[in-house]
Amino acid sequence: MHSDRPACRCVICHDYGDRHEAGRLDVRTVEQVHEHGWSVVMVPADDEGPAFAYTIGLWHSHGSPELAMFGLDVRTMQAMLNIIGHQVAAGASLAAGQERHDVAKGYPVVLKDADLRWYRTFFGRAIAFYRRPPFPVLEVVWPDGDGFFLWQSESDERYRQSQPQLWLTPAQHPAGVWTALADS
Repeated sequence: MHSDRPACRCVICHDYGDRHEAGRLDVRTVEQVHEHGWSVVMVPADDEGPAFAYTIGLWHSHGSPELAMFGLDVRTMQAMLNIIGHQVAAGASLAAGQERHDVAKGYPVVLKDADLRWYRTFFGRAIAFYRRPPFPVLEVVWPDGDGFFLWQSESDERYRQSQPQLWLTPAQHPAGVWTALADS
């Protein structure tokens, strides 16, 4: 279907012989990918760390990188990821470094490549869907209230802890909640 990328090895495109063993959530993901082109996995905040959300199916359905967001309310992130998903379905292409002004009211977001070494920490259900990396993931990074991003020295310290910097390897990432999750 998408000749410019490797053959899709997801559970929809390839029968691994274990579909009858799929859990309820995995079946729901497949149904949503069939119906909408993607699904959004929402992981609420807990004692281990802030909330995050990510897509499954954009790579399968549209040849577009999957998307991930961190540190906001899961419903807010779901809505923002769905906005971008609808744009992809309408033909928009996504790339690392891209700044988008049509996702968060009044603020831009920036797309950044996620390093493969973070995948097992955050994207387990996507790995189960695709059966293995590589599938590209872009982190959707939102700015602080003053419009500064994580990599800008003017950004607030508390804000810098709200999102990981997945474009860095876990070894390069500043120590904190995100590296603690990667180590566990």
